[in-house]
Amino acid sequence: MSDFFSTLLDEFPQVRAGLWVTVEATVLGSLLALLLSFLLGLMAGSRLLPVRGVSRVVVEFFRGTSLYIQLFWLYYAMPQLTGYELTPLVCGVVAFGLNYGAYGSEIVRGAINSVPRAQYESAVALNMTPFHRMRKVIMPQAWVQMIPSFTNLLIQLLKATPLLWLISAADLMTAVEHVRSLTGETLVSYLLLLVAYFVLAYALTLLMNLLERTAKRRLGLHPGAGSLLKTRTAESAATAGGTR
Repeated sequence: MSDFFSTLLDEFPQVRAGLWVTVEATVLGSLLALLLSFLLGLMAGSRLLPVRGVSRVVVEFFRGTSLYIQLFWLYYAMPQLTGYELTPLVCGVVAFGLNYGAYGSEIVRGAINSVPRAQYESAVALNMTPFHRMRKVIMPQAWVQMIPSFTNLLIQLLKATPLLWLISAADLMTAVEHVRSLTGETLVSYLLLLVAYFVLAYALTLLMNLLERTAKRRLGLHPGAGSLLKTRTAESAATAGGTR
């Protein structure tokens, strides 16, 4: 085990760079996923049939195909069709954004639909435009309900980042795997990975809990002092997002 830690110290610049790649893939993939979630989710509620149809086709395609295949297609197949090759990190960000954005769109759609009808009617009675109704009345209430489900979704995205190893990206998994190959310490190497991903996931949970507290306060709600440290369950997150 001493050999492992001495080798880890020697390879620390590569491990640190791998950690940064993992964080980059998580943050950029999450931003793209959130953008697509709102875009496709709002399109799903459009009155225009073609707009709803495009949203449904895109969502069902990326939910119905494997993230593995999407990742490999972007990295290996797309260059043969377009002649343009993406870097492993960009492939990962695009694949994660498309895949998890498709799932996130259902969170957005469900949360918007769960806002009481009386809120819509009150906004119409105040002669608010559709844009202002959504921005001032509907979305602030729906956003609070989206956050628990988005927390789970973003953690799932984080846990998918080791797939970057399969397309030769120098992420945290790749760096620790290199240390394992040099030392033969399989148990300690994968234990280190478990701890690292747990810390990253818990930090993401705390950040989303803080975001939820802020959103609730803007609605005049008063979350308890322990809400920042609360955990998420699949059942409660799904219910809060309006999806089952």
